Amino acid sequence: MTSFDKIIERRGTNSYKWDFGHNTRIKNLLPLWVADMDFETPKGVIEAMKNRVNHGIYGYTFRPDSYYQSIISWFKEIHDIEIKKDWIVPIPGVVPGISFAIQAFTNPGDKIIIQPPVYRPFYEVITELGRRINLNPLIEENGYYKMDFENLEKIIDERTRMLILCSPHNPVGRVWKKEELERLGEICIRKNIIIVSDEIHADIVYSPSKHNVLISVSEKLLDNTIILTAPNKTFNIAGLQSGNAFIPSKKLKDQFSAVINSQHLSMSNIFGIVATEAAYKYGKTWLNSLLDYLYKNAEFVKSYLESKTNVKTQIPEGTFLMWLDFRNYNSKDDIHKKLLENGLWLNEGKEFGKEGIGFERMNIATSRKIIEKALKIIEKTVKK
Repeated sequence: MTSFDKIIERRGTNSYKWDFGHNTRIKNLLPLWVADMDFETPKGVIEAMKNRVNHGIYGYTFRPDSYYQSIISWFKEIHDIEIKKDWIVPIPGVVPGISFAIQAFTNPGDKIIIQPPVYRPFYEVITELGRRINLNPLIEENGYYKMDFENLEKIIDERTRMLILCSPHNPVGRVWKKEELERLGEICIRKNIIIVSDEIHADIVYSPSKHNVLISVSEKLLDNTIILTAPNKTFNIAGLQSGNAFIPSKKLKDQFSAVINSQHLSMSNIFGIVATEAAYKYGKTWLNSLLDYLYKNAEFVKSYLESKTNVKTQIPEGTFLMWLDFRNYNSKDDIHKKLLENGLWLNEGKEFGKEGIGFERMNIATSRKIIEKALKIIEKTVKK
């Protein structure tokens, strides 16, 4: 038994994932929806947090140089990229970072490209800020997704200002190859499009796939790209709301920072600082074990569904999310509703755009016993 097999009771802890189920009016739901993990964060993070708690004073705090150095060292060791300290802009999370970028580099009425099926907040933050969504749907071929570069060229017009990239992609689990990113970058440079790259799942990648931080594939991208990162998904510390933007262009960095300053968000979360630094300093061994466990979970899910149901899926190249294809479900019933009635809460595919209709997103970052219980509910539902 590994530490990842341990089942920790999260109900009653104000867990958005586990305690939010009352809103569905169905009791005792098994929630495999929200993308946080049911695993304890690394011991080094817990100890660092305890030490800071024991100090007993939690006043206004700044980020020390060691905070920035931990980020620089992590990205050099894990992603083989040299991040400069003066590129780093702390942010309270990746979605707020997207909001800051939209406000900094676009105007109301401008168009922003997203590539569905894709993470729902991309849609929300664009429309809430009065910008227009420009869709470049991914191409699906037997469960494998690719970017549609030909359509991308066609949809860019004089009001198109930005493209938001999901890398690795949520929910389909693609880890974009270097040549794909090079082609995307070339189009955006030529068309004068700013790229905002959400790379929050960058560390959750399974061999032989390799994550490429977007600015590493071409020096030309240093002038038009904002990378958004966070340790939150990797080390299960999303509740601490810590993140960082990497912005090599001084001009773009100044514009981005001005938005943050105008909203008076420069104060730091003391525990987010401590946890981020500790995670990047001490989390590598834990991450390697995590990746092994998650990959075996993915294999288990795929094998089970193939042998016992007509639900299709692929082992993701990255993320701890699986994209389940229920389009062979031969019933007039709503599959999402039936799964809920049978006690399983997944993310409904249409949340990610109309391209997700017939799919469900499943979070596999939990113990294998819970995964098995969820799969039995799926089997029961589709067989009925």
